[in-house]
Amino acid sequence: VSDASGCSMIAFLHTGAAKFPQNLLSRARQAVSPLLAGVLKGYSSIVSRKLASHGFGASMAAMSSFPPQRYHYFLVLDFEATCDKPQIHPQEIIEFPILKLNGRTMEIESTFHMYVQPVVHPQLTPFCTELTGIIQGMVDGQPSLQQVLERVDEWMAKEGLLDPSVKSIFVTCGDWDLKVMLPGQCQYLGLPVADYFKQWINLKKAYSFAMGSWPKNGLLDMNKGLNLQHIGRPHSGIDDCKNIANIMKTLAHRGFIFKQTSKPF
Repeated sequence: VSDASGCSMIAFLHTGAAKFPQNLLSRARQAVSPLLAGVLKGYSSIVSRKLASHGFGASMAAMSSFPPQRYHYFLVLDFEATCDKPQIHPQEIIEFPILKLNGRTMEIESTFHMYVQPVVHPQLTPFCTELTGIIQGMVDGQPSLQQVLERVDEWMAKEGLLDPSVKSIFVTCGDWDLKVMLPGQCQYLGLPVADYFKQWINLKKAYSFAMGSWPKNGLLDMNKGLNLQHIGRPHSGIDDCKNIANIMKTLAHRGFIFKQTSKPF
């Protein structure tokens, strides 16, 4: 009856129940229950530690609540750039945020966030500040785009995202960030565009595939369609990234599998 696993005690109680006095059987069951609960709790703890040691931060229940994605990591990106009415040319990136989203748990694991000093039009317009919330002091003295891109590459390496065995892809709200803004500014400045910026998921397209309607007003429509609260300030790059991540997590939990939407360069 003192078997540490609790297994022989359970077998004994089941097979000998008919021959065992009822009052003694009840007492035996009461004695076994706490022991068995402790055994199961200890086993669960061991499994959780094993999962954590292999990079599985979520519980098994959370991980099994939605189908696995095709990518190990999603890199959520949303630029803010110099702007005015009428539009100024060339536009220059002034906020460069990236969230590293775990493809198994859909939780944020790491953040890259820098402001960038514009060089062609170094003075922000009142329209730009009102739209983005970025004031002049937030970009003055900040690294150039070239320096920021070098730091992005260092961050990608540190996070293990340059390992060929690790599948990751950028996610943007629209195609503008990686189809127009980054390659256009890099071309203007004579800078190369890293290959990892040349394929991405347009969240608007993913949402339309999942929900059957096009989000004309971008993040606002997607949050409304999924009954989500908008996070932070609209047109703040880092806040927009958090909204994108939240929408992706919600769609993933509904069973949606994210796929690349951009055409190969």
